[in-house]
Amino acid sequence: MTPLSPVGRLAATVDRLSREVRAAQAEAEGRALVELAKGILVARLGCGPAQAARQLAELAEQSRVTPLEFAVDVINQAARDRVSEVTDAFLAATTAMRSSDAGDGADAGEAGAGSAAVRLRAAESGALAADDTQAVADALLEQALRPLGAAAVAIWAAGYDGSLTLAGSAGFSAAEATRWHYVPPDVTTVARCGLAERAGQWFASLGETGLPSVGRHQYPDGGRVAVPAGTGGRIHGVLEIVWPVPLAPQPPQVVRQVEALAELCAHTLESYVPPHGAGQEPRIMPDAVELMDLADGLYDPALVLVPHLDAAGHLADFRIQHVNKSFLDPAGRPRAVVGGALLLEAYPMAAGDSELFQNVERVYATGEPFRARRINLTALVDQVPLSAVADISISRHGNAVLLIWRIEDETARLASLLQHAQRLGRIGGFEENLLTGEITWNGQLFDLYGRPQTSTPVPLEELTSHAHPDDAVTIGRFLRTLLHHRRPASAAFRLQRPDGVTRHVRLVAEPVLDTDDRLLVVRGAYQDISAQHWTEVALAATRDQLAHTEQQAIERARLTLQLQHAIMPPAQTPLRVPDLQVAVRYRPAETEQLVGGDWYDAVRLPNGLVLLCVGDVSGHGIEAATSMVVLRNALRGLAVTGAGPGQLLSWLNIVAHHLTGGVTATAVCGLYDPARRTLRWARAGHLPPVLVRGAQAGPLPLVKGMLLGAVAEASYEEDEVQLAAEDTLLMYTDGLIERRDRSVEESLAQLLSTVRPAPDSLDQHLDRLLTYSRSDTDDDTCLVGIRVG
Repeated sequence: MTPLSPVGRLAATVDRLSREVRAAQAEAEGRALVELAKGILVARLGCGPAQAARQLAELAEQSRVTPLEFAVDVINQAARDRVSEVTDAFLAATTAMRSSDAGDGADAGEAGAGSAAVRLRAAESGALAADDTQAVADALLEQALRPLGAAAVAIWAAGYDGSLTLAGSAGFSAAEATRWHYVPPDVTTVARCGLAERAGQWFASLGETGLPSVGRHQYPDGGRVAVPAGTGGRIHGVLEIVWPVPLAPQPPQVVRQVEALAELCAHTLESYVPPHGAGQEPRIMPDAVELMDLADGLYDPALVLVPHLDAAGHLADFRIQHVNKSFLDPAGRPRAVVGGALLLEAYPMAAGDSELFQNVERVYATGEPFRARRINLTALVDQVPLSAVADISISRHGNAVLLIWRIEDETARLASLLQHAQRLGRIGGFEENLLTGEITWNGQLFDLYGRPQTSTPVPLEELTSHAHPDDAVTIGRFLRTLLHHRRPASAAFRLQRPDGVTRHVRLVAEPVLDTDDRLLVVRGAYQDISAQHWTEVALAATRDQLAHTEQQAIERARLTLQLQHAIMPPAQTPLRVPDLQVAVRYRPAETEQLVGGDWYDAVRLPNGLVLLCVGDVSGHGIEAATSMVVLRNALRGLAVTGAGPGQLLSWLNIVAHHLTGGVTATAVCGLYDPARRTLRWARAGHLPPVLVRGAQAGPLPLVKGMLLGAVAEASYEEDEVQLAAEDTLLMYTDGLIERRDRSVEESLAQLLSTVRPAPDSLDQHLDRLLTYSRSDTDDDTCLVGIRVG
């Protein structure tokens, strides 16, 4: 091993001595905590110091902790402060690990939790014994923060003007601390961000934030924590902690440790007085008495508030220490009623939507002033809320808060409101003195007449000469009612301006009489209703057009319905075929506007076969009805050829695609052979027929076939089913089962439960299906049924 150089040996000696000094300091602080615990046991047990020492050692041995950890537990039980809450959490963790774990792992966990509690109490002991804030920073770093991995700490004092002063620091170079001894107001740093949130700010890396702060060159990418240090509702400064590496998310126990340390700093900062260098004037802030003198010199209403603490020392409210001579209460109460009361007692609504109390509390805590315009001040008098609008200014001076409000002049506000109402309503006001002939117009009326404001107003007697000739009778009636009968009157007429523009106006006026019932003054207002007039004209034309369109729609629907009923009446003469019952039903849409293209057919062909079919053309209205007629008649004509159902649908597809304007439709087509009791059928995108045999019912197996009209050419598969006596076969359109809230499968299952068992009469069977149909789409419904004899 290479021998150390003289410098190396000296460094090793300094390092050893430093470790011994730190160990001695820790031992001394531990002894102080043990002695404090002994004193608590002496007071509680009424014993001497020696007996208390033995009792402490025995209890620590029974609890399987060190005497120092047990001493911290005793201190926590007696103190019940913020540090106690945090250390209790660690000691509770110790107990939980003891009960659930065993062996070396449990011992290690107990030691970690207990050491954290000891560190906090040791840091508290060092802070209380420190002479100044600098010593407090050293104690916090060495006793509590280095074990958490922190490398430096800064304690900032918040000034009344929003500035920050570095009251103490550890882990930074002397030059760095000197450069950052003072931060002016409104400079955003990590510490100032900590003032903005009660829970503080936790930054994983300083480099990612881009914020300036002390030690940014020493620890450019390290984690930062800035926690406000406050007591009694007031923030005195900020505790800023620096890690040398990026900071990972911390567990709740560490967060509570940091908050407890910030509260320790707050007690130190309460009495902190910043040093004043050469040539720097001390910032002297007035106390409550001086602030009262300042408030009395203001022209605006002002209140001087001082904090009111509860029994636990927490800020509960603010006492109205003084109201100045210009004070004006929103509810009209005298100064003596408001002065001396609590803020929330005099103005309980201050904690409501206006957030007045929260803003006062924030200013007192941070020292940063607050200003806002047009805040609603609400006072609750005899359970009646009385409101006023005011501009607010809140500032802290020493330990007091100055609240200034400037209540908006109600008269000026109403005058402004009236002017805006006249402008928006295009209203011009006037007053005419009939004795002196003096006429007063406002600016809106000059604009309405199209005359410059330097011109002479028009008297009422000359009104006819400025109106359309056809309105002379209306104006004459208005003037007789107003001037002769002396009653309020109104009139609507067309005003003709010098620039050739005609405006439609409404004139409203009332007479003003003296005590002898003589007419003195007429006052009133003109309103430009040109836009309203032309809107009414346009609406009248629109109503006429809508009525005409509605009549056309009704006539169109009537013609469509007549066409549909002419081709497919709801009831049809029964088709007579030996050993076969045939019945059809057609139920039109309940809404005339939804007349659709559903169709059916049941006809005996020349070759003895029976053509059975149903179909549905897409859409509604006369186009769907006419397309239905084309397809129905085309299928009848094609069926005479003797072709099978698949070939018939293939030809019908060509008709739909080329000869009907490109409509689409679904259909099912069948040919029944009475001699063989067989049904050959095919489908084009339609639901398959339903076969009812005894107590069973189900759809026929699907065959391939796309809807009609989709493509120019298409082929359709056929199938044949052998029917037996008493079998019932049903063909239908989707209007029978379709529902908006259910799938087709669910609706088909409901239909199958309805069709069985089959009644004695086929007509009764079809009527029953229509009666118990649960469809809700208001669509047409076609139904064709056969029953084998």
